[in-house]
Amino acid sequence: MKNALITGASRGLGLALARQLAQNGWGLIIDARGIKSLEQARLELSRFTKVIAIPGDVTTRYHRKKLALAAGQLGGIDALVNNASYLGPSPQPALLDYPLDVLEKVYLTNVISPLAVIQTLRATMRPEACILNVTSDAGVEAYGGWGGYGSSKAALEHLSAILADENPALRIYWVDPGDMRTQMLQEAFPDEDISDRPLPEENVPGLISLIEGRKPSGRYRAQELVKTPG
Repeated sequence: MKNALITGASRGLGLALARQLAQNGWGLIIDARGIKSLEQARLELSRFTKVIAIPGDVTTRYHRKKLALAAGQLGGIDALVNNASYLGPSPQPALLDYPLDVLEKVYLTNVISPLAVIQTLRATMRPEACILNVTSDAGVEAYGGWGGYGSSKAALEHLSAILADENPALRIYWVDPGDMRTQMLQEAFPDEDISDRPLPEENVPGLISLIEGRKPSGRYRAQELVKTPG
C-alpha cells in the first residue's frame, strides 16, 4: 500500500485530495488544527482505507514529530503534501498597515513550516516519493491587498524550486490550484459571492496526476494538469 501525508486535510483542497487518494487505495496520515472537523474527515475516509488523524499545528516541533512517528508506523510515505496555510487578517490589509506579528505567523505557517515538515519527514520517505507544496497565483502576480499571503507563497515557490535543484533524485512539485470555492477564499473576500468559483474537487485530478505519475519536478497549475493529464 502506498501512503500519503496531507497537512490541512480537514476541509477544502486537502480533504478533497484525501478523499480521492483514499478511494485509490492509499493509506493516509492527515492533520489539521480543528479537532472536530479532523475527526469527521477521519471517519469518512476510514470507509475506504487506513487513516491516522493527528490534530495539531504544523508550526510546532512536537506536532511534526508526531507526524513522523505516524509515518514510521505505516512503514514510510510515498507522498508528502504541504497543504496547510494561514491567510492572515480578513479582509487582507495593505502592506503599510499589515500587523507585523501576524505577518510573522503567515510566514511561519506558509514558508518555514512546510520546510520543517519535509526535514522532519525525510527519513520516512520511500524511494521515488514525491513532495507537493500547494502555492498560489498570488505568489506570482502582485495583487494589491494580498501582500502578506502572496509574498509568503512567493517565498514557498522559490524555496520549492531550490529544493528541486538540490535534490534531483526527488520529485518536488509546487502547484497553483487557482481560485476555489473554499472557506479560505471566502474569508479573503468576506462580502463577495464566490459561488462561481470551482469546487476543490475539480482540481484534484491534476494533483493526482503528479502524485501517481512521473512528471519532472517543477511548477504546475492544477487546471492545466486537469486539461492535459498526460
